[in-house]
Amino acid sequence: MTNKYILFLGLAVGLATVSCTDSTTKAGGNSKGSGNAASVKDSSASADSAATTTAAVDTGKYNQKLRENANGDTTGKWPVKNQPYPLPGAILPFKRIVVYYGNMHSKKMGALGEYAPKEMWRRLNAEVKHWERVDPKTPVQKGIHYIATVASGTAGKDGAYVNRMPEKQIDSALAIAKMENAILFLDIQIGLSTIQKELPRFEKYLKMSHVHLGIDPEFAMRKKGVPPGRKIGTYDAEEINYATDYLARIVRENKLPPKVFVLHRFTQGMVTNYKNIKLHPEVQFVVHMDGWGEPELKLGTYRNHIFKEPVQFTGFKLFYKNDLKKAPNRMMTPEELMKLKPVPLYIQYQ
Repeated sequence: MTNKYILFLGLAVGLATVSCTDSTTKAGGNSKGSGNAASVKDSSASADSAATTTAAVDTGKYNQKLRENANGDTTGKWPVKNQPYPLPGAILPFKRIVVYYGNMHSKKMGALGEYAPKEMWRRLNAEVKHWERVDPKTPVQKGIHYIATVASGTAGKDGAYVNRMPEKQIDSALAIAKMENAILFLDIQIGLSTIQKELPRFEKYLKMSHVHLGIDPEFAMRKKGVPPGRKIGTYDAEEINYATDYLARIVRENKLPPKVFVLHRFTQGMVTNYKNIKLHPEVQFVVHMDGWGEPELKLGTYRNHIFKEPVQFTGFKLFYKNDLKKAPNRMMTPEELMKLKPVPLYIQYQ
């Protein structure tokens, strides 16, 4: 049942989309960053760690929030071990990020493009207030998640099967975010292109402190050799590391607070060699459960693909329409998501 759901999910979302066209101090460990090292410790447990951690980061509070976020997990997977302490200005795990997702060219791709900006913010602010009531200990950082490179059903001049949004559209997304002092995610669907080709297009925007990045393996089709929408795509750790290395460089060179990096996932094959994923103090890594369906199906996807392969932080997507298609015909609630292990710190509404 889960496999059928996953395949249908990938194809359905793909078809909808193409219609639009250094060494560092660790939280408890050594200098090799991955989701699979030794356990997180308080900064007071190591004099060397305390001495070399940036003073502006409250490492005790950071570790405490990680433990709270693990929500009583006893498997040893969460909190993620030996992750680096972030640079000053880190959003996670001190705040929860709540965003609307979409593209201004299509009402079918998400709430971000479905409503005029003022109405969109009215709706998103209602979701933010719900999260603040449910988890008053974790402030909400609101944002929008804009698909800036969109997988396409047509090859285009370069045969990449992508539509690259013009800068004036990205500038519009920046203006919408500014309305509410929100952060902006630029999302990349590479089609038959490469992340090495598509990511540098956004460097001038990523130099802005409030602009962050998302990449979507579902539409990374180069290894599959077919246009988007026919199969579910994939990213390997090597390609993911290229993206996070790129972000880390931008942060260092421009003296920025850490970037939040969102990786969408809802199948096993969408991410390969996850143990080789590198973590950086300049980048906060979110693996985001991107699947739609009835609550038990979504929970199964979270257990099987997000919980089992820890990287750093987790996210969860809620669909206003697709989640209602099957009984019990409802979206999951913040109250339900607060019971997950770990509790997602990035929430996306589509």
